[in-house]
Amino acid sequence: MEDLFEKHFYVIILCGGGGKRLWPRSRVKTPKQFIKLFKGKTIFQDTVSRSRILVPYPKIFVVTNYDYVDEVREQAPSIPRENIIAEPQAKNTAMAIGIGALYIHKIDPLAVITNFASDHHVENLRKFERAVKTAAVTANLGDFLVTIGIKPTFPHTGMGYIKSSHLFKKVNNEGIFKVEKFIEKPNVTTAEELLSEGGYFWNSNLYTWRADSILRAIDKYLPKLSAGLGKIRESLGTKKEEGVIKMVYEEAEDISIDYGVSEKANNILLVPADFPWSDIGDWKVAYDVSKKDKEGNVVIFEKGKGEFVGIETKNCLVHFSDELIATIGVEDLIIVDTKDALLVCRKDKAQGVKKLVNFLKEKGKLEYL
Repeated sequence: MEDLFEKHFYVIILCGGGGKRLWPRSRVKTPKQFIKLFKGKTIFQDTVSRSRILVPYPKIFVVTNYDYVDEVREQAPSIPRENIIAEPQAKNTAMAIGIGALYIHKIDPLAVITNFASDHHVENLRKFERAVKTAAVTANLGDFLVTIGIKPTFPHTGMGYIKSSHLFKKVNNEGIFKVEKFIEKPNVTTAEELLSEGGYFWNSNLYTWRADSILRAIDKYLPKLSAGLGKIRESLGTKKEEGVIKMVYEEAEDISIDYGVSEKANNILLVPADFPWSDIGDWKVAYDVSKKDKEGNVVIFEKGKGEFVGIETKNCLVHFSDELIATIGVEDLIIVDTKDALLVCRKDKAQGVKKLVNFLKEKGKLEYL
C-alpha cells in the first residue's frame, strides 16, 4: 500500500473549456474552472488542493487547452511545468484521458492514475480520500477500470446512473462491485424508479485505473484513437512532438470516455461512496453547495471594492467584483455582474443560461462569449 501511493500513484486533472451555464462569469477565454466560487479559490484550485491530499505536486498532471496553459501555471505554480499537457483543440475526455495516461505511462509503466474533472465540488474529504485510495488499490489488483459511484440522495435528472451487479471482493473492508450497465440521464419518473429499485449510483466520472489498463481499453474499443496515441508516443521527447500532437488531434474522434470505453467494457468495477459531491454545472448548483447567510443568500465577492446591500432579499446568489449591488424585495434569483454583462434569472431557470449563450452566438454577439 505504501509502495503504491508513494511510488506509482498519480492524479490527472482534466481542465478543458466549457461552462456555458455559468455565463457571464464563465467565458471562452476564462472558463468556469478558473473562476472563484469557494473560500477565495477557483474551482480548479480547489481541485488541486483535493489532489494534494493524495499525492505530491510532482505526481499531479493537468490536461488542458493550449489557451489555458498560462492560467493553469498562474493558479497552480507548484505543479511542474512539464506536467501540464497542452491539447491543441478539445476532443472530449477519451482523448484527454488517453494522452494523459500516455505521458504518465512513459515515465512510470506501473502507474495507477485517478482522474478528476476540474469543475467538481467535494465535501467530507476524509470519505473522499478513503474512496479514492480504495479505488486505487482495487485498480492495482489487475486489469480493471474502477469508478466511484455516489449513493443517490434524490432522483437527480441531471446525472447519469450506474447499475451495480454482484460483489467482486472487499478492499479496505469496503465492498467492490461489478458494474452491470450505465444509464443515461433519466426523466423524473425513471430516476424515482431507479432509487426505489436500489443498486444504482450517480456516475461521478471519478475513474481510477492502471495506465496500461486504460491504454489497453482504448486500443480495444477506440482503435483509431489508439493509433493516434501510438503516433504521439513515438514522437515524445523529439522535435516532432508538438507537430505530431497537432496532426493527431485534427483527426481524433470527439468522444467521451463513457461512450467510447466505459459503456462497452466488461471489466468495470464500482466503489460505492457517500461523500457530498457536485458537478458545478450551473448557478443553481453553485448556490446549493455554497455557504449561505442568515437570509439564505450566497454572496460571492471575487475582487475589487464592490459591496452588496440586500433588503428583504432571500435565497439569492449574487456574484460580482467592483460594483455596488443593491436589491429590494426579491427571492430566489441569480444575479451575476461582470464588466460587460449582467445576468438576472430565477434559480429554477439556471439551466436555461446555456440556451441564452447559444442565442448570443447565433446573433453574432461573440464579444460577450
